[in-house]
Amino acid sequence: MSDPAFWDNPDEAQKIAQEVTRLKDSIGQYRDMADRHSDMAVLWQLGMEENDESVYPEVAAALTALERDMEHLELTLMLSGEYDANNAILTLHAGAGGTEAQDWAQMLLRMYVRWAEKNNYKLETMDFLAGDEAGVKSVTIMVAGTNAYGYLKSEKGVHRLVRISPFDTSGRRHTSFAAVDVMPEIDDSVQIDINPVDLRVDTFRAGGAGGQHINKTDSAVRMTHLPTGVVVQCQSERSQIQNREQCMRLLRARLFELERQKQADKKAELGGEYQAIEWGSQIRSYVFHPYNLVKDHRTAAETGNVQAVMDGEIELFIEAYLKSGTR
Repeated sequence: MSDPAFWDNPDEAQKIAQEVTRLKDSIGQYRDMADRHSDMAVLWQLGMEENDESVYPEVAAALTALERDMEHLELTLMLSGEYDANNAILTLHAGAGGTEAQDWAQMLLRMYVRWAEKNNYKLETMDFLAGDEAGVKSVTIMVAGTNAYGYLKSEKGVHRLVRISPFDTSGRRHTSFAAVDVMPEIDDSVQIDINPVDLRVDTFRAGGAGGQHINKTDSAVRMTHLPTGVVVQCQSERSQIQNREQCMRLLRARLFELERQKQADKKAELGGEYQAIEWGSQIRSYVFHPYNLVKDHRTAAETGNVQAVMDGEIELFIEAYLKSGTR
């Protein structure tokens, strides 16, 4: 990096510099944990030599914290994908079933918001379409922070809910579905050609609950990329200009993900590993009745603490996914 020619290609140089910073940070964390382990070993030895049992609880607590930090570092080191360090664009779509499915999508949104807040990620709503009576029909949020995409890519797929519906006066058990899509935010260093003549831009009045600004001006924007048929829309910002900018960010990510999926499908076809993605092929089930269980069907990771999962405790599933190599 000290070579002046290193910066001849600024975009590539920036990527390398970021990777060097990431590796230095990981090495620094490892050395810090090694020092802590050494200190605890010395303290333990002194306690034994002086027959001082008061140090044992301190050492035990320190080792427990060290183990937790080591597991976190191990998980971070698994995020070696080219775009794992990027921000994540997460979209939820309610499945068929009306209010029941829309409420389920809202529950999942809350789960991801809780997880993001707990891990100090920043959240930005890019698009929000409220449900007819409750919940959401669809919502797109940006989860901003280091490794957001690397962690959340494990959530892409269909999520299934089984519960006694609060909207059914007969108290019957219902099964609902919601689809989660996760893409990395793509910065300007990645070349994505979008010809203005290939775009159809429509404006409409933003819809939603409350607020004097809602439905007063044509601030919401919908963009259609004609060659691919990809459609994105944003209505969360107060001005049309801001929503246009949000749409372009989202469109870049969608087109990038579309190309990545084409390449992955071609590779799978050549390797004889094609698997259809269908609405019923859920990746995870959340059962509230007749028992409590959340189970990931890809990794077999499961827990009976459904409420903790719905409060954002999804590390069990993220870790199992990354360790399984299902990437």
